Amino acid sequence: GYHGVTIATASLTGLAFAHDDFDLPIARILHTDSPYYYRGAQPGESEEAFATRLAGSLEQLILREGPDTVAAFFAEPVMGAGGVIVPPATYFDRIQPILKKYEILFVVDEVICGFGRTGNMFGTQTFNLQPDIITVAKALSAGYLPISGTLVSNALYEILVTQSDKLGIFGHGYTYSSHPVPAAVALETLKIYEERDIVAAVRRVGPRLQEAIRSYSGHPLIGEARGIGLIAAVELVRDKATKERFDPKAGVAAYLVRRAQHHGVILRNMPGDIIAFCPPLIISEAEIDEMMGCFAKALADSSAMVKEKGLT
Repeated sequence: GYHGVTIATASLTGLAFAHDDFDLPIARILHTDSPYYYRGAQPGESEEAFATRLAGSLEQLILREGPDTVAAFFAEPVMGAGGVIVPPATYFDRIQPILKKYEILFVVDEVICGFGRTGNMFGTQTFNLQPDIITVAKALSAGYLPISGTLVSNALYEILVTQSDKLGIFGHGYTYSSHPVPAAVALETLKIYEERDIVAAVRRVGPRLQEAIRSYSGHPLIGEARGIGLIAAVELVRDKATKERFDPKAGVAAYLVRRAQHHGVILRNMPGDIIAFCPPLIISEAEIDEMMGCFAKALADSSAMVKEKGLT
């Protein structure tokens, strides 16, 4: 997943572009297999078998390193900048018992999923996770002011309090932490989420987006259409049967995004020719239809460009 671009968080991030040219990841940060079924499954392997294999791979990594040396496991409920990767239904069911078995803390990065994106207040609820630590940001203030937070379990909190009492201080902070203005905005944002029942709104309109996205599954340029709630993506491919990607130099996804903006909608292209959709939580079904209409025009333009340049 994606966890940031400071030296430590970029090391935690499992994306090559965050490591290249920076001699990352730093020591003692390891990565395990991504629950990216479309790209990672073996021929004929079911999602259940895929999840089980990945859990086994994680356990072997822990045993090789020594369980006593592994402090925590970081994951996003749905990987955002990693390509909108929705894990198999049983992936976290397989992962969590292993973490408990070896007493490894589970840190859930809710920066993308938190505050309604997946149809629950947190992705943690959507995937039935039991984290020790949750990180939040972005939607905590609806993006109006920079603010982030770290939520900890009661058990971990008690440890921090006890040790802080012994030492006299809990030394964790930075120059702009605890800023009162973003805190006030965050409190008002949370109030609005509750008053307007934003999570229920996502549950109402989310199926419209997911149905629209999946209607493109049969398109020649689209290898997979995926998502949950109000986050989704389509993955462009040169060859649908083999899942072969376009040459990055061809710039197919970048072209599609430019054409989408020309037609009236801002989309995001990610490494691997993935087009992401992450609309405002207050979007209506009519606006989803409008957004997808703009995407349809951009996709048609891109198909014509690919054909004209002989890229398939």
